[in-house]
Amino acid sequence: MVKTLNKILFFVILSLIVQSCAKPIADFTMSANEVKAPSNVQFTNDSKKAESYFWDFGDGNTSDQESPGHKYYLSGKYTVKLTAKKGKKMSEIEKEIIVEAPHDCTVEMETTAGTITIRLSDATPAHRDNFIKLAESGYFDGTLFHRVIDGFMIQGGDPDSKGAPAGKRLGMGGPGYTVPAEFVDTLVHVKGALAAARQGDQVNPEKRSSGSQFYIVDGKPASSQELDIMEARKGIKYTKEIRDIYNTIGGTPFLDMEYTVFGQVVKGLDVIDNIASVRTDGADRPTEDVIIKHVKVIK
Repeated sequence: MVKTLNKILFFVILSLIVQSCAKPIADFTMSANEVKAPSNVQFTNDSKKAESYFWDFGDGNTSDQESPGHKYYLSGKYTVKLTAKKGKKMSEIEKEIIVEAPHDCTVEMETTAGTITIRLSDATPAHRDNFIKLAESGYFDGTLFHRVIDGFMIQGGDPDSKGAPAGKRLGMGGPGYTVPAEFVDTLVHVKGALAAARQGDQVNPEKRSSGSQFYIVDGKPASSQELDIMEARKGIKYTKEIRDIYNTIGGTPFLDMEYTVFGQVVKGLDVIDNIASVRTDGADRPTEDVIIKHVKVIK
């Protein structure tokens, strides 16, 4: 009986020693091996005998969560590495993920009211490239939506608005240059359109755009009669699709072919509505600042 108990005890101790000396085994799966930017990827940790984890997503970002999710913004081939640890022992595994470029260049505008995703148009290359250059340099970070008119538009991009005290006159700042107008028949002021602000015709007959200030259309539904008048006045012809959008979702058609439209909100129209409805002062500036925290370019 004693021998039997000793034998059992021996195997229990041996088992504990083996387990304590066992090396962790790193392993994981991901929700997709190929995605299109921007895209969220979920990582599932399948490691064995590990106590802690360290993830390197290959794009400069890391995590110590067990099974994290990660958003890839830029296209490329990334090597994801998981390090599983137990005490001083560790195990590593690497897998590749391919992030394809989006069909169109898009930007994510993070504001204190929410995030807006905007598709930039290839039909307006000068405005597209200028906006990308400013965004990548951090030019818009910390600026305000300094002019907001419900049912019309929300305007930002003035560098003088950074940290501007209440009552300061805004709307005159810029990078020191303008951009030639780029009017395209199919780029119009429907709700969510991104367009360039500019000085008036008296001092700017060429309708050149501000180097940095922009606005996003809020607008109101326009009747077919209103659109007929705009067509006759401006010598343009709206497609049925554009007419339907103006009739139902709305916009500001009286601005068409007057200000360059160079993008369209594809996600976050509710954020536009929220910003447009904030309380403003006599100069149309929100009484509580709406800040553009960061504009990220997705390639």
